[in-house]
Amino acid sequence: MVSDARAGRFELRGGIPSLDFVNTVGSRLRDRPREYLRSYGDLLDWARQAGLLTPAEEESLSRRATLDPEGAHEALSRAHILREAIHRVVSATIGGEPQGESDLSALNGELSVALSHLRLVPTGGVYGLGWDWEENDGGAPLDGPLWPVARSAAELLTSPRLGRVKVCAGEGCGWVFLDESRNGSRRWCDSRDCGNRERVRRHLARKRTSGS
Repeated sequence: MVSDARAGRFELRGGIPSLDFVNTVGSRLRDRPREYLRSYGDLLDWARQAGLLTPAEEESLSRRATLDPEGAHEALSRAHILREAIHRVVSATIGGEPQGESDLSALNGELSVALSHLRLVPTGGVYGLGWDWEENDGGAPLDGPLWPVARSAAELLTSPRLGRVKVCAGEGCGWVFLDESRNGSRRWCDSRDCGNRERVRRHLARKRTSGS
């Protein structure tokens, strides 16, 4: 699901940033899931590919991470905590289970930080929302990539679209996605990947059954 090439490393199949962020763990339902955010650089690569950072912002954050490796490590740790909190909150909603207070607290904590950096920005005679990338010391904020993720999660959880979130039916996959198909029939994170493997698995199972 992630190639070795830097460009296009990540498969963005969730439909929105927060679900794509959850999917930075591969084969979630298997015994040995794959961690795709192993470094702060991985986090920057993902955010850039997801359209949450411009190349200039990524470069600025990369320079700051080099100067402040402890801060970069802390931001990556917070990214992992936020990702798993979003995953558990969304999974509990899908399964009709009670929400964990610690997960909501983690999400609300990052949302509070994110919203403190959200600003009205004039653009071509109208106003839009943008992020304030300046810290008190003038450096790039290392937790910046988490802001749009937290905002995306909050918007999803307060939207009717939450009812369209599904878990991929592929064996061991566990990726989540927003099913925006007309009749709500999407089953796979990607029909060419998990869907095709599942069809092959069923075909082989039928052959074994008929052979026996």
